[in-house]
Amino acid sequence: MTRAELPGLQTFLTIAELGSLRAAARALGVNPPTISHQLKVFEERLGTPLLTRNTRSVTMTDAGRALFISTRHLVGAIEVALDTARDAAENKSGQLRITLPYRAWQLIIAPKLAAFETAYPDVELEFAINEALVDIVSEGFHAGIRLGDHLQNDMIARRLSRPQDGAYIASPDYLARYGHPSNPGDLLSHSCIRHRQITSGRIAEWRFKTPGSEISVAVSGRLIFNDLRTVVEAARQGFGIGWSLRAGVEEELARGYLIEILPEFCVQRPAFYLYFPKSLARLGILRSFIEHFAVVRET
Repeated sequence: MTRAELPGLQTFLTIAELGSLRAAARALGVNPPTISHQLKVFEERLGTPLLTRNTRSVTMTDAGRALFISTRHLVGAIEVALDTARDAAENKSGQLRITLPYRAWQLIIAPKLAAFETAYPDVELEFAINEALVDIVSEGFHAGIRLGDHLQNDMIARRLSRPQDGAYIASPDYLARYGHPSNPGDLLSHSCIRHRQITSGRIAEWRFKTPGSEISVAVSGRLIFNDLRTVVEAARQGFGIGWSLRAGVEEELARGYLIEILPEFCVQRPAFYLYFPKSLARLGILRSFIEHFAVVRET
């Protein structure tokens, strides 16, 4: 049996269960001539009559009875599966697994998590903190959060933040000892704490905006980390100048543990996005998550 024959099978099973074309037509929301035509087409596709009809009732042939016995439980299972899928679109309970970098957790999720848990007490959230690009389908995640230039292909994406400002940072002690850079070129004479991106394996470029263009400065230094939190900590301890998303170091800047340098030259980074496969677009708990955490309306 092919997929094209499934509607005909449903028509046949409904007639057989209810015992008349008229009752089946009411159950399926069509008129009796349509039911009769659907049954005729189905029988012609199979090459055998399934029902004998008179003005008041129908009776199954031997072929019809055999088909009814062997398939009615399958259709019931399909109906249950379809009902389950429909329920998932409205369901506000269950588990949601999300992979995200630490800064997305710190800046987007943590501030609003308590309110989400209050609003959705039956949702279990699992967060996997990971800077690398992750195949969310093969790894069993429902969704991922990354900056807009690090999204997995062929996914639906929803914006969760505004574009992110970057910040070049150093400790007061370091700047007191080695001086305060006044332009990007001055960084060539400083010890810079670099970041090796897990997504690409390459050391991140230090880019700066200048009138009419952007430039890249080939900075150097003896420390390289693959985690931005460690870059920030090393900068705070006076090992050199580092880079971070500005929102992730606002507390250190406010308390004077770090000083921002060259802010007028700093390049803005993309926004954070939640991305997920198209097959989960109607998942109720995922839609609720997006509605709660998204702060920027798509245009």
